[in-house]
Amino acid sequence: MSFDSADSLQALLGQFKVVPVLTVSSVESGLAVCRALQAGGIRGVEITLRTPVALEVIAAVRDQLDGFHVGAGTVKTVNDLRELKKLDVAFAVSPGFTRRLSDCAFELDVPLLPGVATASEILAGLETGRNFFKLFPAQAVGGIPLLKSLAAPFAEACFCPTGGVSPDNFRDYLALPNVVCVGGSWMVNSSLLEQENWQEVTRLSRECMA
Repeated sequence: MSFDSADSLQALLGQFKVVPVLTVSSVESGLAVCRALQAGGIRGVEITLRTPVALEVIAAVRDQLDGFHVGAGTVKTVNDLRELKKLDVAFAVSPGFTRRLSDCAFELDVPLLPGVATASEILAGLETGRNFFKLFPAQAVGGIPLLKSLAAPFAEACFCPTGGVSPDNFRDYLALPNVVCVGGSWMVNSSLLEQENWQEVTRLSRECMA
């Protein structure tokens, strides 16, 4: 990933405001929930690599939903990145940071949002040329107070807080100057997916974008 494409990732996710984090067990369910998200004004989704069909779902959504940006989450290995390169994903999200993963993403030109939880991890990321990070798990590691504390020593860094972000606090996160967007799963939680309640997915999506 070039530095220009790193900047482009920040610009892309900044347009989303809220990035749904989706885990699905079938292609049909994945397509249905992504259509419901799109109907609610959501412009993209992070589909986690936590199920055997995840790559197939990513490919299907990419091919069938025009104007909808599909990224992959729970990216942990170089092999994950290689598979995602074949699918031409819009972005990849990792729960943590390693230099090997970061360098591989640059080499493959896969837009990567690496996860961080500490100042040391942010510093390591900055040393590789990155300045946009997923703060994870956001609430558990300090949430809004932590982000405020990081703003002065890491003025060049910006974040996508994920983990514990909810309808009650996501706007408070978005109000912070060093937050580009947030990741959340409340609009695509397992209960809604099990019930195939796509209408509620759309309603919650509209609330996010209001």
